[in-house]
Amino acid sequence: MSLLTADQELCQRDGICAEVCPTAIIEFKDKDAFPTLVDGGEKLCIRCGHCVAVCPHGARFAPSGHNLQPVKWLVVYETDEVLRMTELVIDWMRHLIKEDSPLAATMNLNRIVSFWESGNDLICRNAPHIIVAYAQKDDRTAPAACTIALTYLTLAAPSFDLGTCWAGYFNTAATFWGPMQQELGLPEGNINFGAMMVGYPKFKYQRMPLRNEAEITWR
Repeated sequence: MSLLTADQELCQRDGICAEVCPTAIIEFKDKDAFPTLVDGGEKLCIRCGHCVAVCPHGARFAPSGHNLQPVKWLVVYETDEVLRMTELVIDWMRHLIKEDSPLAATMNLNRIVSFWESGNDLICRNAPHIIVAYAQKDDRTAPAACTIALTYLTLAAPSFDLGTCWAGYFNTAATFWGPMQQELGLPEGNINFGAMMVGYPKFKYQRMPLRNEAEITWR
């Protein structure tokens, strides 16, 4: 089946799909024709799906389904499992301290470990759940896609009365510490690209923190 397929009963031949196509590969051979791909269009298509999304008549679809969508999710739901993984993060920090890694001083790991040993969790902040975004390690689109997906997650969470926080220590340990990677158990060839703590917030934040003015260059 052709990559570009128009339902001729629904298509109004209004040209919107061709106008929004970022690679300009959709054409109408004449005013009465239905949309088709230009010669070589299948190789030029970036599978963005804009033609599908913009059609007001629902006449377009892409049967190949090659829109990359690389992000996959791991939801660590059980609080005991979150705690076990947090302990593995602490083990990783202790290893860096023992090896006198420069990261130990840069990340103030002695302080974090000390807090943990006194019963205070600065890793996951006692969050009951962790959500990990992961993808194929060799997919060049994965880092940005996972970051964007996690950003949308943190924006959507308040609608469900949930709070979120980026789990930086957790994600870094999962990137470099073998026991942590084993505990995550991601499919072979996949790696984590970000992690988010999730739970019901103890406090309600009243306002945005102060931000520096944006640096904007006008041309």
